[in-house]
Order: sequence, then C-alpha cells, then structure tokens
Amino acid sequence: MLPDTLKLGKSAPSILGKNAAAVAQDIIVSGNKMVNAPPPAVLALQALAHVAGDADLGPRFLALSGLDADGLRAAAGDPALLAALIEFLAGRETDLIACAEAIGVPPAVLAAAGTALARGPA
Repeated sequence: MLPDTLKLGKSAPSILGKNAAAVAQDIIVSGNKMVNAPPPAVLALQALAHVAGDADLGPRFLALSGLDADGLRAAAGDPALLAALIEFLAGRETDLIACAEAIGVPPAVLAAAGTALARGPA
C-alpha cells in the first residue's frame, strides 16, 4: 500500500504527462506469459515508495544518490532518478525481488521498467 503522499490518483497526469495513452497500462512479456503492468514511471514510483519506507533501503539509497529526503521528493518525477532507483535495487537481487513482490509485479517487469526509463521516450 502506498502512503497517501505518493498515491498517484488525480496527480498522475501531472507526473506522467497529459497523454492518456502514457497512463494506460502496458503489456509486458515476462518469461513465457503476458503480464499486465503499469507504465514504467508508475512502477518506479511504487518502487520509490517501497524504498522510502524501508529502514535499510531508504537510507542506503539516499547515501548512494547523494540526495537528502527533500531532494529525493523534488526529483521523484525525473526518469533518470527513477531508472537509477531500479538499478540500485537490481544491484542486490534480493532487494529487487522483495520490491517486486511488494508492488505486485515479477522482478523482470520491474527491471524492464528501469531499462525503459533509462532509455528515455521512444
């Protein structure tokens, strides 16, 4: 469950842009089955909420990123930061798996979201 401050709700268009197609769910292939997954930015924001709420991951990510809590909040919509967050999680497979389970997607889908964010808009 996301904290109220990080739920997208009505603010989704301001974070993700006004293009309704960008907010629509993507179909991602994970292994040999199709997975209905939110857009990469949404997955990354869910991962950010997970990391921020974790007593180990939150401080470790802040230390490695060089950001403080205010800086992280200010940069939360930056695709490069979100890609870096997923890369941080992928650096320790157990962290990636735990986060993916917490947000309800396969780890490969979360990793693919990080790749898509790092690649930038198509």
